[in-house]
Amino acid sequence: PGGEHLRLEDIFIAVKTTRKHHRSRLELLLQTWISRARAQTFIFTDWEDQELRLKAGDHMINTNCSAVHTRQALCCKMSVEYDKFLESGQKWFCHVDDDNYVNPRTLLRLLSAFSHSQDVYVGRPSLDHPIEAADHGQSDGSTTVKFWFATGGAGFCISRGLALKMSPWASLGNFISTAERVRLPDDCTIGYIIEGLLEVKLRHSLLFHSHLENLQRLQGESVLQQVTLSYGDPENKHNVVSVGGVFGLQQDPTRFKSVHCLLYPDTIWCPAKKIA
Repeated sequence: PGGEHLRLEDIFIAVKTTRKHHRSRLELLLQTWISRARAQTFIFTDWEDQELRLKAGDHMINTNCSAVHTRQALCCKMSVEYDKFLESGQKWFCHVDDDNYVNPRTLLRLLSAFSHSQDVYVGRPSLDHPIEAADHGQSDGSTTVKFWFATGGAGFCISRGLALKMSPWASLGNFISTAERVRLPDDCTIGYIIEGLLEVKLRHSLLFHSHLENLQRLQGESVLQQVTLSYGDPENKHNVVSVGGVFGLQQDPTRFKSVHCLLYPDTIWCPAKKIA
């Protein structure tokens, strides 16, 4: 089956964040792309932040997971994201990090090419080869599986049809035990379940981007055609997409505000178009 008529309301966008990023990273997302996809976007964090609660309401989900950046804590959050998606009844699950810009229009265009009842897992690997994992749940950990996985830092999407098939290994805390069995982080565990166990292939897409890439190669018009963007961490702050003409680097070090104003020039805080 080919594509289907899809609306933004059909997509569940999960943003993974943590207490220490609420001000530094999340503010920017709320000001930019989340403002255009508020009803579809859920923020998964590890702290009851009153200020964020006022802004996001019940779209902020306190997972009660640990705020330590460990495999267990990350898998705990992914597990809550997955369960909330199944509960939502929406057609697509998309996971992104708090340093991603999501372009709702291009995301919709990408997913419209598929049917949500098909088995679809789409995203971008950060490695140029599949990884191998041993299942320590088996007696001696001798069975290994090779599989590709989409990096969580660039964002990825899973159709409802496929998400339902993942349920024995992913729902209600099973995700955490699956991750422990293969001793892998959250995004790798997703790939393990889908490619390794269900034998559904990842659809590699170049439209998703993480801070692990050279983002400066993305320039001008093409930036606006991507599904997700990112920016480098403080040690690598020059690793940003190349868009000019809106805000300078001082005012907009991540380039997300500039991208947002090019996509949505009617935004109240965007500078008025200069008349040539």
